[in-house]
Amino acid sequence: MFGRIALIGIGLIGSSLAHVIRREGLAGHVAVSTRSEATLGRARELGLGDSYTTDPAEAVRDADLVIVSVPVGASGAVAAAISGALKPGAIITDVGSTKRSVIDQMLPHMPEGVHFIPGHPIAGTEYSGPDAGFAALFTNRWCILTPLPETDPEALDTLKTFWRACGSDIDQMDPDHHDRVLAVVSHLPQLISYNIVGTASDLETVTESEVIKYSASGFRDFTRLAASDPTMWRDVCLHNKEAILEMLSRFSEDLASMQRAIRWEDGKKLFDLFTRTRAIRKSIIEAGQDVEMPDFGRQAARGDGSKS
Repeated sequence: MFGRIALIGIGLIGSSLAHVIRREGLAGHVAVSTRSEATLGRARELGLGDSYTTDPAEAVRDADLVIVSVPVGASGAVAAAISGALKPGAIITDVGSTKRSVIDQMLPHMPEGVHFIPGHPIAGTEYSGPDAGFAALFTNRWCILTPLPETDPEALDTLKTFWRACGSDIDQMDPDHHDRVLAVVSHLPQLISYNIVGTASDLETVTESEVIKYSASGFRDFTRLAASDPTMWRDVCLHNKEAILEMLSRFSEDLASMQRAIRWEDGKKLFDLFTRTRAIRKSIIEAGQDVEMPDFGRQAARGDGSKS
């Protein structure tokens, strides 16, 4: 599809893209760029690209597609660094979990004649770094694109075709709507997991050995989320602040309602809530976003036999 693809950032998403681009033959040349010499060296050892550099401008020179896979707080700095090296007609996209902030940071640096199309593949694990990537990460997962009003339709179609070749289903959203939706389905659960695990670690009446010993219960799955990249999630909180605060407020109200139901022994209210939420799980399985099978050790199939 492309003569040259530049991957700016080679963590979980960037390295997974490198794998699937090679598997599907989507580029004649893959240029890898990241700030860390050590990370770049590891990407080279893994054979994730065809060229490697710590200079993002060098990586994007002559690239037909540029994919920015960095924490959202670094998006503006990357856009400024690559601006002067982008070739006319190039498509520039990103994979950030917040879209309005990324647009505000990157768009001012986009030169005339390039196609800036923000995006967000809804895929990931708690692991990070170039070793974490695998080609099946995007299979049957949604990729949300948030094109701007002036986006060229042909460039948008080309980017959609690319993501479909990576295994993704495609949807389009307004950037602000995206940020509110992701605040509910991604950002809020992540913050709750951080808070629950933090609370458990602070409790003097529960020793660390007991927390670990009994973690086969629900606590285990919270720790999986809470092990995610702290830099990425710090930036998400700071760059989707309003939507996250709105959802945290609503969650706090619902939590207070549950607290009252427990205090007043309102079994009917609790049963109705638990029944309604159980149906949500069934809907997720029916939508193909998870499988209905016991999962005691998180050995979900990734297509390559490793953990997800």
